[in-house]
Amino acid sequence: MALCWLILSLLLQSLHAHNEFFTSIGQMTDLLFTEKDLVTSLKDYIRAEENKLKQVKQWAEKLDSLTITAMEDPERFVGHPVNAFKLMKRLNTEWADVESLVLSNTADGFISNLTVQRQYFPDDEDQKGAAKALLRLQDTYQLSANTISVGDLPGVVYKSHMTVEDCFELGKVAYSEVDYYHTELWMTQALKQLDDGEDSPVDKVTVLDYLSYAIYQQGELDRALELTKRMLKLDPTHQRANGNLKYFEVQLEKQRKAEEAADGEKQQNKQVDKRDVQMERSRDPLPERKRYEQLCRGEGMKMTSRRQSRLFCRYYDNKRNPRLVLGPVKQEDEWDRPRIVRYHDIISEYEMGKVKELAKPRLRRATISNPVTGVLETASYRISKSAWLTAYEHPVIARINQRIEDITGLDMLTAEELQVANYGVGGQYEPHFDFGRKDEPDAFKELGTGNRIATWLFYMSDVPAGGATVFPDVGAAVWPKKGTAVFWYNLFPSGEGDYSTRHAACPVLVGNKWVSNKWIHERGQEFRRPCSLSGQE
Repeated sequence: MALCWLILSLLLQSLHAHNEFFTSIGQMTDLLFTEKDLVTSLKDYIRAEENKLKQVKQWAEKLDSLTITAMEDPERFVGHPVNAFKLMKRLNTEWADVESLVLSNTADGFISNLTVQRQYFPDDEDQKGAAKALLRLQDTYQLSANTISVGDLPGVVYKSHMTVEDCFELGKVAYSEVDYYHTELWMTQALKQLDDGEDSPVDKVTVLDYLSYAIYQQGELDRALELTKRMLKLDPTHQRANGNLKYFEVQLEKQRKAEEAADGEKQQNKQVDKRDVQMERSRDPLPERKRYEQLCRGEGMKMTSRRQSRLFCRYYDNKRNPRLVLGPVKQEDEWDRPRIVRYHDIISEYEMGKVKELAKPRLRRATISNPVTGVLETASYRISKSAWLTAYEHPVIARINQRIEDITGLDMLTAEELQVANYGVGGQYEPHFDFGRKDEPDAFKELGTGNRIATWLFYMSDVPAGGATVFPDVGAAVWPKKGTAVFWYNLFPSGEGDYSTRHAACPVLVGNKWVSNKWIHERGQEFRRPCSLSGQE
C-alpha cells in the first residue's frame, strides 16, 4: 500500500513538473532554494574532485622525482633488487590503483541530484515568458535597452547586468514573434556591447545578420544596406549578406525612382512611430493601450483641483456597525466617478502571512473566461497565478470575510471565495471588466448569484516600482500599499454595469506583488443595497 502511495506521489509530481514559473514571483522564489541546493551539491563535487586531483598530483610528483633519479643510470637503478621489486609492484598494482582513482566518478551524487531536480526546472516557455515580460516592461515604462541591460531600474536593490548573450536572446525571442521593433532594439544593444569590447561567444556577424533583416522589415532599406556592408567587411564570404547586398541595392534604386515620380516625396522624412507599426501588426488596441501605459507610468489624465477638493479621509463605522463602533476603519477617497475608496491598516501582517501561506502551495496560472465560448483559459494579457481560499479552512479567512461584510454592508454568503494572486515577471492583467456585460448573459450563470456587484481588493505587499491598479477610461491610478484595500461598485443601483470601472493591473517593474480580492454578487444584497430606477444613479 505504501509503495502505491509513493508511485502515485511521484506520478503527481511529474504531472505538475511544469508550473509556468514566470507567472508567479512567489513560486519563483522556490527556484532559488533549488538552485542553492544544487550549488551546495556542486561544491561537494568540486571538493571531491580537488581531493582526487590532490592525490593524483602527489603520486605524479613522487614518481617524477623517482624517474629523474632512475634515468640518470637506468641499468644501475634497476640493478638494485629493491628498486626492481618496487618497479614491478608499481606497474602491476599501483598504476592500476591510480587508473581507478582517475576513472572514479565523484560526480555521481551531483548528477543524481541534478537529474531529480531537473524535472522541476523552468522550461523553454518559462524562459520565453520572462523574455517577453522584459519587452513588455520596456514598452510600458519607456525604458531603453541600455537602461535594462545595465540594471538601472527604480527601486532595485540587487543590481544585475545583462551580457551580450542575454541581449541577443531577447532579440531572438522578439524575432521569433515577428516583432522586428524589439528585435532591432536588442540586437542594437548586443552590437553596442560587442563594440565596447565585451567578450562573448556571440559574434558581430550573427548579430548584424538579425539586425539588418529586422531593419529591412521595418522599411529602412538604406540602413539595412549599410549594416549588410558592415557584415561583408567582417565576413566577405557570407552568402546571405552577399545576396542581400544586391537585393537591397535594387530595391533602393526602385524606391528612389518612385520618390522622384511622386514629386520628390521622401519616405524617410515621414515621421513613423515604429512601435505603432508593430502594434498594428499585432492588432493591439492602440488608443486604450497608450492611456493604460501612461497611467502605469504615473502620467495621463489628472483630476481637476475642484474634484480633488471633494475627496476626504475619515474614520468609518458603516452606520455604527457593532463591530466597528469601538474600532472604526480609516477610509480615504481615491476617486469620485466611479467612487473608489481605500481602507488603511485593514489587514494585519499575521493575516497577510497566513493568507500567503495557505495560498502558495496551490497557486495555479490565472485564467480568463473566453467571451465567445465561456471556457476558462490562460491568456498572455494576464500574467499571474491565483488560488482560492474558503472561509471554513482557517479562522483568518472567515475573519477577513466578516470584516469585508461589516465595512461594505454587503452579504458575503453569495460572494465568491477569497482569490489570492501573485504576479510574475512583468506580471499584469490588461484592461478588463469584473462584471458580466450584456453580450455575456451567461457569465456567472453556474453560480446562480447574479452579476458581480462590487470588487474588494487587498494589497498584501509593497511594490517598489510599477504594479498600479489603473482605470484607463477615467484616468484613475491606485498604487499598491501593503495592508490596505480598495473597494468599488461594478454595477449601478439599477443593476446596469458601470463601464467606467474597466481597470487593469499594471506590469510589476520591480518587486513581488501579492493581492487578494473578493468578488461580491447581486443576490443577497436586495435589502442591503436597494435597487434604483435611475440608470446611472
